[in-house]
Amino acid sequence: MNAPLSRQSTETLRNTIYARYGHDFQDAGEHFDAPSSERWGKAYRWYLRAWLPEHKDAAIADLACGNGKLLHFFKQLGYANLQGVDVSPDQVALARQVVPNVIQANALDWLAERSSCFDLLISFDLIEHLQREEALCFLDLCFAALKPGGRLVLQTPNADSPFGLQHRYNDITHEWAFNSNQLVRLLKRVGFINVEPREQGPVPWGYSLVSTARWLVWRMISCGLQTWNLAETGARLPVLTRVFLVGAVRDYR
Repeated sequence: MNAPLSRQSTETLRNTIYARYGHDFQDAGEHFDAPSSERWGKAYRWYLRAWLPEHKDAAIADLACGNGKLLHFFKQLGYANLQGVDVSPDQVALARQVVPNVIQANALDWLAERSSCFDLLISFDLIEHLQREEALCFLDLCFAALKPGGRLVLQTPNADSPFGLQHRYNDITHEWAFNSNQLVRLLKRVGFINVEPREQGPVPWGYSLVSTARWLVWRMISCGLQTWNLAETGARLPVLTRVFLVGAVRDYR
């Protein structure tokens, strides 16, 4: 039985949780689940459209790569120059079954040693785990680690969604939640250009008939939510899904 936690630092709490994060919080097994990953990746072909490098030898790093699903997605698309980093040892063990070049480390420390190295940095469900000062440092480090013209893609819970708090409080290590306005402004402050937020909801076509039907229902629901927001504030919200993505490009200077 695990010893009870007393008053501990944030870092100690993280170490305690992340030691078995895959098993305790992600229901991960001992072996990478390729069929499940392929189903998951089918939707991300839509979510990441026009954001992926043209050349298959592009240098790509997955920050907080988890069990390796995203690395598997890129491998299936033919990308070969792949790296991953994650702080959780059981997650790293799974991801290494997909790509051998996966490091167990704090993503911020890992980025600090890599300047102008990558064509694409991608980080799903990491930034909400960082404290405010760490989040600002993380974005600066991502900018510095990208080659000129390289792209950063983030995914995070959406504070603008009526169900956004479900994800905000779905993990004890979540520090806070972003909305698209806040994250877009932070990325522009760092120096990123072509900053674009996107919904992570039902895929409209190319996935399944059920997904297309869900997308049609979602369009009606989101129209109602936008009408509510317009009536109250006079403004439109860019993204309403409970999780959203944002892509941004390091300028060419």
